[in-house]
Amino acid sequence: MRIFGLVSLLIVVAIIGLWAVKSLTSSNSPESAPLQTEAVAKAKALYLQQKSAGVDFSDGPCLSNDLLPGWVADIAHEPRQSVDDLPQNQCSAYLEGKAQHFLELDTEGNLIQVK
Repeated sequence: MRIFGLVSLLIVVAIIGLWAVKSLTSSNSPESAPLQTEAVAKAKALYLQQKSAGVDFSDGPCLSNDLLPGWVADIAHEPRQSVDDLPQNQCSAYLEGKAQHFLELDTEGNLIQVK
């Protein structure tokens, strides 16, 4: 009886674990994970290029309005500051609905979020 309880517990833990992994990795389409990876890589490369050109990221400007089709890249502070919410520091393509996805890098080029 004790073995049955242990096996049942292991099965429940395994099911919860699989559900959690699926929830963390699921998306609306199968191709979105590689697209997100491509967007992040491209944004980080663009960040490094602009940083080496002397671009000032202190106000959290838009990095790109056309990172990929339907994608923008924005610079923000972590933790977020009020300057990050100013329209002039956000990507106009996203604000205007021309882009459906965005990613944010912090002022040091680290990923904050992808949506």
